[in-house]
Amino acid sequence: MKVAPVMAAISRVAAEQGLKVEQRLIHTGQHYSPEMSDLFFTELGLPEPDINLGIGGGSHAENTGRVMIEFEKVLLAQRSDAVLVVGDVNSTIACALVAKKLGIDVIHVESGLRSFDMRMPEEVNRVLTDRISDWLYVSEPSGVENLQREGVDIARVQLVGNVMIDSLLAHKEKALARPTLVERGLKPGGYTLVTLHRPSNVDDASSFAEIAAALAEISSREQVVFPVHPRTRQRIEEFGLSENFARVRLEEPLGYLDFVNFMTHAKVVLTDSGGIQEETTILGVPCLTLRENTERPATLTHGTNRLVALTTAAILAAYDASTADRRSFSAPDLWDGQASRRIAEHLLSIYA
Repeated sequence: MKVAPVMAAISRVAAEQGLKVEQRLIHTGQHYSPEMSDLFFTELGLPEPDINLGIGGGSHAENTGRVMIEFEKVLLAQRSDAVLVVGDVNSTIACALVAKKLGIDVIHVESGLRSFDMRMPEEVNRVLTDRISDWLYVSEPSGVENLQREGVDIARVQLVGNVMIDSLLAHKEKALARPTLVERGLKPGGYTLVTLHRPSNVDDASSFAEIAAALAEISSREQVVFPVHPRTRQRIEEFGLSENFARVRLEEPLGYLDFVNFMTHAKVVLTDSGGIQEETTILGVPCLTLRENTERPATLTHGTNRLVALTTAAILAAYDASTADRRSFSAPDLWDGQASRRIAEHLLSIYA
């Protein structure tokens, strides 16, 4: 969702300016199931990867280490002027480290986001990647403030907007044309949508039990739809929580277009995902983020997002409040579908 609009914008702006630019797409294979990898390439119009490193699963150390080893081979075989990385996953920091140590410029899209919680693997990845990046593209003003506080040269920072919203706006019409709800017998506004995958929620038996109890209560009142991450499904069984999900409609992971359809028509979304906080802000759908913090404060000040403590009582209270009092919202500055073009124009002014 972040790479596709940037690559398209670079190609488009280069053609408009009569410039020749070579882009190579490297898929690390960190996400490797068809729903979390192949289908995204098809639905988002991404070209086939030039190289798939095929890393697969493993611990954080195994995953990061294997990406570094294989990506170094790629850069040694065919050097690049710059390596562009997105987001905050293990592949982000792994590829940034390899490029930097080979003397290749690092470009980080979605820089500056901070939860200020170093227990989160994503926070570690974000902070370290920003520290070694040559160009930092930021999605919201808080990111610029965070980077300035950390001593990053502001001349290397560009506030461009949110590339996730570029993808959302570009594909929303196509997503809403899909028969996602009809196929499942659901009605717009007639269900609550849930996503959970963060270790602090699903790998902690106590926290997951609190969330599961809240979902059991909500599902006794109305339909709850839960596309289940593979690790989350495993934890439901392992922690003996299956009874809590007896009335919950457990779905396999969804493709991007089907998920946007689900999200757009949901009554409420309960999540621990960063990207979903952003997308619900633009869609105007109430979002309850089951976390103590968020690295995306614009979704709280401008959007429909609320942070919710990980207790059954807090989740149910927030759920009732969100359905009774729909929060007014507005799009944060530069979340207008043009972030990728701003990135492309700036990059081409430097490297083309």
